[in-house]
Amino acid sequence: MGGRSDGHSDNRRPSACRLESAAQREPPPYARSRRTKSGTRVSSALPPPPVTAPRSAPSRADIALIGLAVMGQNLILNMNDHGFVVCAFNRTVSKVDDFLANEAKGTKVVGAHSLEEMVSKLKKPRRIILLVKAGQAVDDFIEKLVPLLDTGDIIIDGGNSEYRDTTRRCRDLKAKGILFVGSGVSGGEEGARHGPSLMPGGNKEAWPHIKTIFQGIAAKVGTGEPCCDWVGSEGAGHFVKMVHNGIEYGDMQLICEAYHLMKDVLGMEHNEMAKAFEEWNKTELDSFLIEITANILKFQDTDGKYLLPKIRDSAGQKGTGKWTAISALEYGVPVTLIGEAVFARCLSSLKDERIQASGKLKGPRKIQFEGDKKSFLEDIRKALYASKIISYAQGFMLLRQAATEFGWTLNYGGIALMWRGGCIIRSVFLGKIKDAFDRNPELENLLLDDFFRSAVESCQDSWRRAVSTGVQMGIPMPCFTTALSFYDGYRHEMLPANLIQAQRDYFGAHTYELLAKPGQFIHTNWTGHGGSVSSSSYNA
Repeated sequence: MGGRSDGHSDNRRPSACRLESAAQREPPPYARSRRTKSGTRVSSALPPPPVTAPRSAPSRADIALIGLAVMGQNLILNMNDHGFVVCAFNRTVSKVDDFLANEAKGTKVVGAHSLEEMVSKLKKPRRIILLVKAGQAVDDFIEKLVPLLDTGDIIIDGGNSEYRDTTRRCRDLKAKGILFVGSGVSGGEEGARHGPSLMPGGNKEAWPHIKTIFQGIAAKVGTGEPCCDWVGSEGAGHFVKMVHNGIEYGDMQLICEAYHLMKDVLGMEHNEMAKAFEEWNKTELDSFLIEITANILKFQDTDGKYLLPKIRDSAGQKGTGKWTAISALEYGVPVTLIGEAVFARCLSSLKDERIQASGKLKGPRKIQFEGDKKSFLEDIRKALYASKIISYAQGFMLLRQAATEFGWTLNYGGIALMWRGGCIIRSVFLGKIKDAFDRNPELENLLLDDFFRSAVESCQDSWRRAVSTGVQMGIPMPCFTTALSFYDGYRHEMLPANLIQAQRDYFGAHTYELLAKPGQFIHTNWTGHGGSVSSSSYNA
């Protein structure tokens, strides 16, 4: 959506000239007269024209969408398919005409060449979706829209905005009588066109006015349940979308580590790996990402060779995974797997350095795998499944902590259902998460649910074999290993953090608690000359 960000058209129409022609000055035919031979003027016998009914006012649009990149266009077409009249607008107004003449040809979609025209075509309360680049562009459009709107009108930000920005906008617009919604939209171009996962949050007064549209166009699962429901107040919708994207980072990295073990430990060819992922997609790992991985592995370039080995191994990122890791650090939640997935992308981007290091830094001596390949392939699958459970457990820990921080009431089972279809992380697995929270809405951690506890236990031996073999063979597995470390840490009643507390008290008089006296903070004079004064306690 390039062009100007002020929302105004660069194409201005000249005002119509009020020129009166000779024909216009003549009386209409039925008013003409003629002179008789005596000079008398008589009216013509021509009958008056038939009386036509006045034109009806143009039908008003149900909703408007600003931003005609592919996601915006596809979302408009999706809404049109479900019977909603959409008004399309774009900063570069020529894109509106192009869209109407091509992709939207033959639909009920209408266009606008200015924000004023767009607003005039909307039913009340006016509903406007912004699908523009997160950040200043969103604020610019809001600033232009507010003077054109009335109390109770609704602005919806469907981009990947940072949740704090959504909270700010929600509060600012509430004071002006405008209802603001920040909605996560997941599923990519295909999802937008045929059914995305939608995660709306913000001013709940807006929900009754957008619910029919949102749940109508969302992906459906099971017996037709929409992958969309109200998430919570202020920035809750965008926070949930941020965690979704972080989990997506984790899922993708876990699959990459499985691929690395298959390729470099088992020496599997691309067609073999593709078949393995196809088989895995018939198990608990049934998911969109496993499905497309199989397709990618067997895809051949125009020269008949596999395309994947030709792709530069330097992963990009847009920032939402990083935001999840930052939030985890800020709120003190050990979302270690998503953090490692982000760092793995950062390490991959050091391609030139890695090329140099590969010739200088030595790893373990290369040996051929001598075990049972079929058995170890199953170990990899189970390691992937167990690690995936850990990633989702950590993601929901972060959601729970955010709900406490901001006073949100989050429906965790409902969130799992929203992710069950339409989005990038959609999988059968998410149905099990919904079941867990249906059994116990106050569940502190997925690992404490009987189903997931049993699932991890059944994978544990394979998980440890896959990790230990990979380590011995020098294969980097940041997410497999951090997932196992988290599991082991979480199940330990006693961790060595008592030594950390003693060290902190030794050099900084930060105090510690005794197991026998929780809540009482004690300082010890470890050296005999450090004194008995302790530092003030604080949590960083």
